[in-house]
Amino acid sequence: KTKKLQKMEIVNIVILSISGLLLTTVGALRMINPIKNYAKNSGIEIDNEVSLLNEVCGVGSLMMFSGITILLGIVLPSLTLASFLVATLVFIGFAFGRLLSIRMDGKPNKMIIQGWVSELVLGSANVFCLYNMVF
Repeated sequence: KTKKLQKMEIVNIVILSISGLLLTTVGALRMINPIKNYAKNSGIEIDNEVSLLNEVCGVGSLMMFSGITILLGIVLPSLTLASFLVATLVFIGFAFGRLLSIRMDGKPNKMIIQGWVSELVLGSANVFCLYNMVF
């Protein structure tokens, strides 16, 4: 293989690893202990809000399974394209939703803004890898 192709494979593995591990970990933490996870990572208090806790667990599960799908793209070449698609949809989707909320609802706290920036960075990185795979 050419050196350029080998470097791109390494970049793909790194981007998929970071994206997959982040989503799997955060998703699992949101399912296991949503009250502690939200208070610690975003400053949001959701104590005793059963319906909201249910929503958090649902989104956490989606994040965890998306992360697992992304990680599978590292070891199963037939899933690599799908993994980049999933990662792009999840990270760009979260970033778009947060941007929409900022426009409609106002500026959230610093931790939420940091999450939004990381979603933009990882979303863009996945778009870059996806583009390079397809074209």
